[in-house]
Amino acid sequence: MQLLDQNFWDERWRNGQTGWDIGIPSPPLCDFARHHPDKTARILIPGCGNAHEAGYLWSLGFTNIDLVDISPLAVQKMKDRYRSVNGPGIYCSDFFDWKGQYDLILEQTFFCALPRERRIDYSAHCAKLLSPGGILAGVLFASQFEQPGPPFGGDADEYRSLFSRDFDILTLEPCYNSIPPRAGNELFVILRCKGDAARDSAV
Repeated sequence: MQLLDQNFWDERWRNGQTGWDIGIPSPPLCDFARHHPDKTARILIPGCGNAHEAGYLWSLGFTNIDLVDISPLAVQKMKDRYRSVNGPGIYCSDFFDWKGQYDLILEQTFFCALPRERRIDYSAHCAKLLSPGGILAGVLFASQFEQPGPPFGGDADEYRSLFSRDFDILTLEPCYNSIPPRAGNELFVILRCKGDAARDSAV
């Protein structure tokens, strides 16, 4: 199995192999952000890549945003983009080593880049980073892929089973506003962190 480490992702960036990047903020996430009432929310975007969503959030008045990516090349791109403004916090780190406390985690093509065996760790670490009642929201692929990943696909039943220990599933439904190449192939999720006591009782 190929090791999906910092070197792997740096090589993808170096060679321009960034097929996950749609070049604009994700329309489903834009729609979610427009309707999110708390502009002071502490927001994390893990595996941020070019983080088009961060710029959109900033334009809406969200200013408490952290961006994390394992690739130094991706992080440098972000720092260059926001060099002239007091923009989001930008950090080079493995997501699973990241510490902090957030009200909202936004997911856009990071989950699908993780090996399947790390998905349960992703759910648990998101829950650890969120305050009780905090929200994990974003876009997940709604099909399997024939080619070796990443990206790695999935389906609604798999995601419901995966996240139900750590989260209350508020929304898990097909996206109505995906970009045309991904239409019918994306799910939007809104998951509310249960907190430690509720998670322990679910074991």
